[in-house]
Amino acid sequence: MDMKKRIHLELRNRTPSDVRELVLDNCRSVEGKIEGLTAEFVNLEFLSLINVGLISVSNLPKLGKLKKLELSDNRISGGLDVLAEKLPNLTHLNLSGNKLKDISTLEPLKKLDNLKSLDLFNCEVTNLNDYRESVFKLLPQLTYLDGYDMEDREASDSDGEVDGDGVDDDEDEEGEEEEDEDGEEEDFDEEEEDEDDEEEVEGEEDDEEVSGEDEEEDFGQDGEVDEEDEDEDEDEDEAETGKGEKRKRDPEDEDDDDDDEDDD
Repeated sequence: MDMKKRIHLELRNRTPSDVRELVLDNCRSVEGKIEGLTAEFVNLEFLSLINVGLISVSNLPKLGKLKKLELSDNRISGGLDVLAEKLPNLTHLNLSGNKLKDISTLEPLKKLDNLKSLDLFNCEVTNLNDYRESVFKLLPQLTYLDGYDMEDREASDSDGEVDGDGVDDDEDEEGEEEEDEDGEEEDFDEEEEDEDDEEEVEGEEDDEEVSGEDEEEDFGQDGEVDEEDEDEDEDEDEAETGKGEKRKRDPEDEDDDDDDEDDD
């Protein structure tokens, strides 16, 4: 896909002034030059042209707000003075994998007062003696060369590309708060369920106690009834025994009476 068509697709029905980041990696440049990119991209801050076959950046439009430019893996060998003219606020420049051979080709970058980071990995210039010292001397505004400062300290994350870490952190915190709230609600529900269970258990125990008392009362009443029945039975037995004894005495009494009559 050629660069012009790729830019059209990247716009996605937006106007050029709405675009802040534009990635055109691996598309085809026309005769090694930039095509389709215009000064209408007034708010563009990040432009990536990795591996597009660039030989020259002469067609680069003026982009006053551009801060980061990716030009790695192309065939650029010079002509960097255009960058200073068209990109006055550039802070990060990646020229890794290009055809830069001499320190002198980097001299136009001296005009980029805001340039803090420059990458030249896999360029022939990196093979020169005292390469790092020479570049830092040539470009005193630089903080990092190939990811390291003059003291060989690695660039911190804050000096990398601008991202939405702050927004993500806020979203994560909100997500955690929501999770905590959900967790508290769940714990509250569980406590209510536990209380309901305890009340049910207590209610069952009370029912059992009441039923037990009722049974005892019933048992007591039955016992009283049984004792009364036993007393009645004993009285009946005694009564029958008394009758029997009376019945046994009657014949004797009659005999005694007969004897008395004979004596008379």
